[in-house]
Formats: sequence, structure tokens, C-alpha cells
Amino acid sequence: VGSYALMSFVMTGAPLAMVGCGLSADDATLGISWHVMAMFGPSFFTGSLIHRFGAERIVAAGLVLLIGCAVVALSGLALWQFWTALILLGLGWNFGFIGATSMVAASYRPSEKSKLQGFHDFVLFGSVAFASLMSGAVYNAWGWAMLNWLVFPVCALCFVALGALKVTSLRAAN
Repeated sequence: VGSYALMSFVMTGAPLAMVGCGLSADDATLGISWHVMAMFGPSFFTGSLIHRFGAERIVAAGLVLLIGCAVVALSGLALWQFWTALILLGLGWNFGFIGATSMVAASYRPSEKSKLQGFHDFVLFGSVAFASLMSGAVYNAWGWAMLNWLVFPVCALCFVALGALKVTSLRAAN
């Protein structure tokens, strides 16, 4: 949920910030195009990476990429910084979302599938809708920098959740 909501939050604000900084709408469009390629291109091998390294590590790598996106976005307002941030955002979403989806799919019994998948999707897409709406409000009120600073606490919460899952699974194994 965190990686998808963050992706929507930053992606929605990026074209506004790019045009607001004097870059062209064509620059913003091309940046979003690179972002979308980074979101879906890795899907050809993300499953193999999950199988090899584990879903939790892939989710963690996705969170690191999302943090990298925010760091690059906060480093300046040049075209290359926007495009690089958007590419990192797409890659981070891919690893975070696909890894987390794999974790969700492995967390329930077949008899629970319909209810849990429905609940997951409700929470996921509700969070994404809220993040998209808040992106414009945050950008309008506090600017592009604040929008990116908000990536850090969300990623920190996601890392805490990953750690809690790890501790829980270790206790269950003993």
C-alpha cells in the first residue's frame, strides 16, 4: 500500500512541479512516459527476483528506490532531476508493489482469498485515491520540496512494518 500510494502522490505532483518550474508540458509528458516504462518494464524479471531473494528484500529494495527518488527530487529542479526521480519512482513502485502483492498472496488460506483480497484492494485503492488528491493540495500549499519530504516518513513506516513482519515470522518459526 505504501509504495503504491507514494508513487501516486509523487507522480501526480511531478508534472505540476515541472511546469511550475518553467519546463514545458512536453518535458513533463516525456518524464511521465519514462516513469511508466520504469513502472512496468521490470515486471518481466521482478517475479524471478522475488523467487531468488524473497519478497521482503524486494519490497525493501523498492523502498530504497523510493527514498532515492525523493533525494534526487530534493537535490534540484533541473529536467534531469525530475526525470531521474520519476524513473526511480517507477522502479520503486514496481519492486514495492509486486513484492508486497506476493507477500499478501502468501499470507492467507484459500478459503480466505475473496475476503482478504477484497479488503486489501479496498485499502490499497482507497489509499491511492487519497494520495492522488492530497498531492495537488500539498503541492499547492507547501510546494514540490515538501511533497518529496513526505516520502521519508511513509517509507520509514513501511520499513517498520517489514521489520515487524520479520520478527513475527521468526517467532512463529520457533
